[in-house]
Amino acid sequence: QVQLVESGGGLVQPGGSLRLSCVASGFTLDYYAIAWFRQAPGKEREEVSCSSSDGRVYISDSVKDRITISRDNAENTVYLQMNSLKPEDPAVYYCATREYLCSDSANNYDYWGQGTQVTVSS
Repeated sequence: QVQLVESGGGLVQPGGSLRLSCVASGFTLDYYAIAWFRQAPGKEREEVSCSSSDGRVYISDSVKDRITISRDNAENTVYLQMNSLKPEDPAVYYCATREYLCSDSANNYDYWGQGTQVTVSS
């Protein structure tokens, strides 16, 4: 059974950092792309970053220079390091997976986690 479980969200002050984790089970991460999306209330789901199975990485212009995505295939885990968090970053952050390569459409991802809430407030 394919499952994705996110963790690491929480409350952080503006300028702070968080590291989100997405632990995959039921499949081997080596052949899959893992993407991070976020969705704020009243807004569409937005792709933040993605790590393809071939090593390529995508990072949205809206968070470029503040976010790093990495994967540990041995641990079946993908991380999203977020630095210099801004008031526009709060959202529920989801990880999602599809075979091989990243896609810019949420509809092309087959499995989703339950999400982890990120809140930025002083």
